[in-house]
Amino acid sequence: MGWLRRSFITGFFVTVPLFISVAAIIWIFNVVDSTTTPLYDRLLGRRIPGLGLVSTVIVLVLVGAFARNVIGRRILQRTEGWLLRVPVFRTIYAPVRQLIAAFNPDNEYGFKRVVMIEDPRKGYALGFLTREFTVDRGHGPEALIAVFVPTNHLYLGDIVICPRERATFPDISVEDGIRIFLTGGMALPPKVRI
Repeated sequence: MGWLRRSFITGFFVTVPLFISVAAIIWIFNVVDSTTTPLYDRLLGRRIPGLGLVSTVIVLVLVGAFARNVIGRRILQRTEGWLLRVPVFRTIYAPVRQLIAAFNPDNEYGFKRVVMIEDPRKGYALGFLTREFTVDRGHGPEALIAVFVPTNHLYLGDIVICPRERATFPDISVEDGIRIFLTGGMALPPKVRI
C-alpha cells in the first residue's frame, strides 16, 4: 500500500506540472493563432502556414521584455498578487511557478549552480545550489549552503544543508546538470573538472 501511495504521489507531481506546461503552451499558441490568422488572411489575401507560430514567439518575447522592465514587473507582480488570492488558482499556480522559476537563470531563488557533495555512506551526490546563508551557533558565523538533490524527475528531492567547504562545484552548467538528472546520469561528461 505504501508503494502504491508513493508511486501515485510521484506520478501526480511529475504529470501535473508537465501537463499544465504543455496545456499552457498549446493554449497560448491557439489564442495567438486564432487572433492573428484572420488578420494575416485579410492583410495578405491568403493563408501562410507558420505565421501563428511566429506570432506566438514574438508575443512571448514581447511579454518577456515587458516583464523585465521596472513598470512591467510591477504590473505583473500586482496582477499576480490579485490572482494568488483565488484559492484554486493559488493551489495550482504557485507550485508550478516556483518550479518553473527554479530553472530560470535570472531568478535569484532558482538553481544557482551544480554542486557535488560527499556523503560518506553513499559516495558523492550531485545537486543544485539553491541558497547560501550563515548560521551563528555562538562561535561566529558559519557559511552553509542549501543543495537540492533531485530524487525523481527533478520535481522531488532532498534538501541537504552542509558547510560550504564540504561542497565542490564541478564545471557543469545548470542546464547540463538538468540534462544529467533527466538522463539518469548518462549525459554526465567523461571528464569533470572541479
